[in-house]
Amino acid sequence: MRLLKKDQINQVTLRFSSRSANEGFARAAAAAFIAQLDPTMEQVYDIKTAVSEAVTNAIVHGYRDTLGPITMTVRLYAPASVEIIVRDEGCGMENVAKAREPMFTTGGSDRSGMGFTIMESFMDGLRVRSSPGRGTTVTMQKVLQARAQV
Repeated sequence: MRLLKKDQINQVTLRFSSRSANEGFARAAAAAFIAQLDPTMEQVYDIKTAVSEAVTNAIVHGYRDTLGPITMTVRLYAPASVEIIVRDEGCGMENVAKAREPMFTTGGSDRSGMGFTIMESFMDGLRVRSSPGRGTTVTMQKVLQARAQV
């Protein structure tokens, strides 16, 4: 899915520290911003879940045992589409395809390895770019259905 820049109607960019407490902030901020498109509760839940997974991946895998910046940009497109970009400047990944496999994790036995799979299932588009030592950028897109169609 490709969203056209000319159809962009609004945008917000937030930069916050990779502290676990900020995952909830990112979820709430994304949900509050997309509210202007009048999404259903299910659509809000889907987006909040995907944002949670992306931000948690940046915290747990991108920075591991250190703190660093996470940048989240939310773009709204006419008539009702959302693009969310979550970027960290952490350790990056050598093999994005491997990292996207269900059950693969570098986070130890307490991690499920389902983050990218969950993002993919709740959003209409998912792109992951990463470079070792330079960080990871996750771009997610979702087309919102009009309430009468849901």
